[in-house]
Amino acid sequence: MGSALPLGDPAPPDGRLPAEVHIDPASDFGVYLHVPFCRVRCGYCDFNTYTATELRGARQDAYADEVLREIALSKDVLGDRGPLRPAQTVFFGGGTPTLLPPGDLARMLDGVRAAFGLAPGAEVTVEANPDTMTDAVAQTLADAGVTRLSVGMQSAVPHVLAALDRTHDPANIATAVAAARRAGLAVSLDLIYGAPGETLEDWRTSLETAIALRPDHVSAYALIVEEGTKLERQIRRGEVPAPDDDLQADMYELADELLGAAGYGWYEVSNWATGDAQRSRHNMSYWRGQDWWGYGPGAHSHVGGLRWWNVKHPAAYAQRMASGQSPAAGRELPDAEARRLEAILLQSRIVDGVPVSEASPEGRRAVASLIADGLIDGAAAIGGTVVLTRRGRLLADAVVRALTV
Repeated sequence: MGSALPLGDPAPPDGRLPAEVHIDPASDFGVYLHVPFCRVRCGYCDFNTYTATELRGARQDAYADEVLREIALSKDVLGDRGPLRPAQTVFFGGGTPTLLPPGDLARMLDGVRAAFGLAPGAEVTVEANPDTMTDAVAQTLADAGVTRLSVGMQSAVPHVLAALDRTHDPANIATAVAAARRAGLAVSLDLIYGAPGETLEDWRTSLETAIALRPDHVSAYALIVEEGTKLERQIRRGEVPAPDDDLQADMYELADELLGAAGYGWYEVSNWATGDAQRSRHNMSYWRGQDWWGYGPGAHSHVGGLRWWNVKHPAAYAQRMASGQSPAAGRELPDAEARRLEAILLQSRIVDGVPVSEASPEGRRAVASLIADGLIDGAAAIGGTVVLTRRGRLLADAVVRALTV
């Protein structure tokens, strides 16, 4: 059910923004729609998700209407501060969004369209479990305006899927991709590496299987052991081994090698695409610090530098929506220095890099040693931008520390 919400200032019941928050009308605006429902809880998962037995009276069949109420509230709040901006990107994440009827997802998207409009060429992504995707579902989503499907492949190897508590049939990955293609949707495949018992050859099998399906985009994330998860308890009891850092590094290098040879270019530490147009524009908006409103329980938002987060549980969210109150549980307005440090942390992860001028004085002096250590691209740094090398991507946290000390 996810980690605890951050500490912050109380959020007002009407959701109004503080007077000191200034929204740039020229900045992009994105929408994140959280669908917190899952059939089973994966042992590694720390996301704010709930199985049927954990809903405490919250109803999946009422969820779309609850989100539509928050969309109406957001239109009122943002409209009070100036012209409304059309959504450049919309992302349905989870959980498993495709556990809801596709018509419910379509109604939620229609709510965004009615409140803000969709920019021409807007990117609209839905995350999907392979077992929930059929031709009918894919076509309904495409007809509603969805442009992109992000399929939770995770692995092509049965024992690795079992170690992750993933229940989908590996054969359905190809079925889901084919259904998306027939509906005219772009496709991303999401992979996880470093599961207990996974070998380098297992990982090679998953990568080669993914590449053979010719998706437009691939995400590959190292397994992280989150506190409070089933996996963390299993490792603590000695039932399964902890992820091996050196093996995960080898797996990352293999992913970058095979994906690069197949025509996928890295554009963020864990993401590769066949071209600039196939990058996840929604995720890029996060890394570039742009504005978005996150709808649903536990969703986070960022507008004009203000951050806030919703109550976590679907029942608490439903109660707030029924009473006409904002679901926001807390918020914060970071100062200029905190925003600068965060910009370095996020922008250093993408291929566009971060300006050397954003680093601290000590950080700027560290650039030469970062080049010498093979962590950042020398030519780019001389041109004024910090761009990670492959080795630097493996040690991105160390690079950020050096730039911000």
